[in-house]
Amino acid sequence: MRAATMAFLGLGLITYGLKSFGPLFLGGDRRLPAALERLAELVPAPLLAALVLVSSVAEGAGFVFDARVGGLVAAGLALRFRANFLVTVLVAAAATAGLRWMGA
Repeated sequence: MRAATMAFLGLGLITYGLKSFGPLFLGGDRRLPAALERLAELVPAPLLAALVLVSSVAEGAGFVFDARVGGLVAAGLALRFRANFLVTVLVAAAATAGLRWMGA
């Protein structure tokens, strides 16, 4: 087998192992300690924000600040003013499109 195939299969097995860890060891009545439960509730939001930011400004080994950053700022402002999800997405898309139209 090729090395890439072996790596793919190995990573797949590791992924399934990690995903099955919780249900196998914490199934039924068992629960995580309270501190870990609080941490598990807090982690997804900043992780998603970090993924959005990196996918928006990272290009290769550097950073690119273009119209996408303007869209993120507009989305952040919309969220700051408590806009719902659809409005936030539309504001971000309009800001990005407007900045691209202006040549940013």
